[in-house]
Amino acid sequence: MDSKAGVAKDDVRGKVPFWHSLGRAQIASFAATAIDFGTLFFATEILHVWYVLSTGLGAALGAVTNFALNRFWSFEATHVAWGPQAVRYALVSGGSLGLNMIGVYAFTDGLGLKYGLSKIITAVLVGLLFNFPLHRRYVFK
Repeated sequence: MDSKAGVAKDDVRGKVPFWHSLGRAQIASFAATAIDFGTLFFATEILHVWYVLSTGLGAALGAVTNFALNRFWSFEATHVAWGPQAVRYALVSGGSLGLNMIGVYAFTDGLGLKYGLSKIITAVLVGLLFNFPLHRRYVFK
């Protein structure tokens, strides 16, 4: 316990206030999406890489961008080893992928929405209700 502040040290180190981390995580997500899509279009249109390969490359670079920004900035979680964080991040990302696929399918085939709108709605819901809480409490704790 820090006698001057009256707060346990573990409660301070690596903890960013909720609203700050939420805002930062959304900016990190936007930056990762820009890297993802930018890589996809650049590699496909300029370098003439097969679009499926470009999609994978973009997703990988976007994931690395998101992981790094969240670790160093959104959650300031450099006080723990990055390896276990990367494993937890990969697990959450796999769950996120599944939820995104199910959500887009449900909104498109179930509710008859256009797939683009389904993707936007699903991405927002999964990002706020699944990714952010798990990144804050599990991946970058």
